[in-house]
Amino acid sequence: MKIAIATSGGTLDAPFARHFGCAEQFIIIDTETGEWKTYPNPALGASSNAGVQAAKFIAGQGVQAVISGNFGPHAAKTLAVAGIQIFLASCTAHVLLASYRAGQLKQSMPPFEVKASCSPKQL
Repeated sequence: MKIAIATSGGTLDAPFARHFGCAEQFIIIDTETGEWKTYPNPALGASSNAGVQAAKFIAGQGVQAVISGNFGPHAAKTLAVAGIQIFLASCTAHVLLASYRAGQLKQSMPPFEVKASCSPKQL
């Protein structure tokens, strides 16, 4: 399974992105092989609809789940239509990946707001 984590940097220790459409980078991880690759957010400088553009990019990468600090309603709808699960959290990509693999993240539904902390025990 492929998951995407919206981050403000290009490593698994990078802080999470507070908002999906404004993420500097997306780390896409194959949870079966552990391989991961960083992609710059192609919508980062968009004057409008950055979340939708970013969601379309993520869908085009074959991702099944995405984790970020927050999602706008249009981005969330675009991801949902593509069948992509949405998770909210607020820590580094490394901690998010460990929490996701351990089944400690709960899939989010609208309205979206950050409630998780950076400790995997609390997720």
